[in-house]
Amino acid sequence: MAFFSSTTWILISFVFFTAMVAVISSWKTRGEDLESAEGYFLAGRGLPGIVIAGSLLLTNLSAEQLVGLNGQSWKSNMGPIAWEVGSMFTLLVLAYYFLPRYLKMGAMTIPSLMEVRYGKSTKTMFSAVIVIMYSILNLPVILYSGAVVFEQIFGISDMMGVSKFQAVAVLCVIIGIIGGCYAIFGGLKAVAVSDTINGIGLIIGGLMVPFIGFAVLAKQTGGSGIIDGIRYIVEADPAKMNAVNAWNAPEPEVPWPLIITGMFFNNLYWWCTNQSFVQRSLAAKSLKEGQKGAIFCGFLKCLGPLYLVIPGIIAFYLPSIQNALAAAGDQAIDFAYPALIAEIIPKPVMGFFAAVMFGAILSSFNSVLNSASTMFTLDLYRSAIDPSASDVKCVKIGKVYGTIAGCISIIIAPFVMNASGITTFLNSMSQFVSLPVLCTILGVFMFKRLPAYTPKIITAVHVVCYGAFLLLKPCYPGSSNPIHYLYAMAVLFPVELVIMWALNKFRPAEEYVLKDVGAVDLTPWKYRHVVSIIGLVVAVAIYIVFSPIGIAAN
Repeated sequence: MAFFSSTTWILISFVFFTAMVAVISSWKTRGEDLESAEGYFLAGRGLPGIVIAGSLLLTNLSAEQLVGLNGQSWKSNMGPIAWEVGSMFTLLVLAYYFLPRYLKMGAMTIPSLMEVRYGKSTKTMFSAVIVIMYSILNLPVILYSGAVVFEQIFGISDMMGVSKFQAVAVLCVIIGIIGGCYAIFGGLKAVAVSDTINGIGLIIGGLMVPFIGFAVLAKQTGGSGIIDGIRYIVEADPAKMNAVNAWNAPEPEVPWPLIITGMFFNNLYWWCTNQSFVQRSLAAKSLKEGQKGAIFCGFLKCLGPLYLVIPGIIAFYLPSIQNALAAAGDQAIDFAYPALIAEIIPKPVMGFFAAVMFGAILSSFNSVLNSASTMFTLDLYRSAIDPSASDVKCVKIGKVYGTIAGCISIIIAPFVMNASGITTFLNSMSQFVSLPVLCTILGVFMFKRLPAYTPKIITAVHVVCYGAFLLLKPCYPGSSNPIHYLYAMAVLFPVELVIMWALNKFRPAEEYVLKDVGAVDLTPWKYRHVVSIIGLVVAVAIYIVFSPIGIAAN
């Protein structure tokens, strides 16, 4: 009876917090313009900075990231903070360099910028590739990874008396339908508002995990209280607290040169040119609000290690978790975070935590679905199929496509369980398009006389070279450890920029000039410099703390 009461309370509190987000999002978007393309796909260009910051954070955060980064820190050390703290630098690039130009051009999608500069064929090429990738790869994996997290943490299959496959299938349907409702019927404004609310819950729930974990660790190792738990992980093995790894460190460790090269270039793509991320910034009511959102998100990313990395370290030292993971073998890296949550979160707040996790999963799903609908409608349908389509028709097409893509992803998602290494495959595939997209957009801003065929040359060079790297799997000198794939990004990015420079100089086309279409007020944020400097200091300080000259000193 006690178990039933506990389970019932978890379910009630989960439903309450999840429904509260839906009600608030619905209330905040009442009366919004959802008939025009700009109103539906870009929230009428009316998002304030705080909403942009929260939506950017939640778009980036997924169940796969919660499990993956904590699993990496469990297996290695504090190195995975590079994915979080390093984002501060690229978000500042978004605020200072990319966003003013995007808003000046009145961009609605990244591929639309490509058409202005390089022609319709380039836009169609990239749009088709990205929409397909979003629809049949990203969305199913997001659904599957989220469903697996809930299954592992909450034991849905045991609770319902069904197989794991059936439990995952049910969870995929639930997540897909709810996420689809936000993206399809509410447009970007509903997605962004729900992201912001879920972001607040995530910060509360996420920060709750390490502090409870420290207290549990202290209790299991003979101490008491949070301070004893912190002292234990700092003193047990200083190398475990190190975030600055050797240049030839094996995966999942992040070699230190990549922090300022390959990872930085990779993050430039995600934060500055990836449609599902950038769309939030394109919807800013002004440049000032867009810059606030990007910079504030940088601060939120600096908090990321507390709930995306440190819990993995805690799980490594908890005797009860070590025993539970001992039998998991190679899959233990994916079980570390779910096992920690199941072990330490008190039953009275498990419902709230479940709602926070659900919100993070929903955010990734509905953000990608909204972006896929936007690009399909504006960059493929209106451009190549029906150029005369009205805004009202485009919105209807976007909803229809969103519904179809959502249904397909729900059908595919459970069967990801039968695939091997689908997440690794997905991440590898994203690198095939990351630098070509980034270089193509940089070409719009950096070079005035690039020929229209430049993106096709860059894409061909990148695909051949990166594909060869993956096939050959070169190792570090004198080692059997494969070279980190981000080293390929570190080499290819400057090579591709040099190719663009050469084409601009020796095969110049007609000069291109950026035009201000008057979409929004382009007055920059007055305090951007001061706040950005503080952000840089915070990011550098975090690295100093988790380094051999900080708490990782021998």
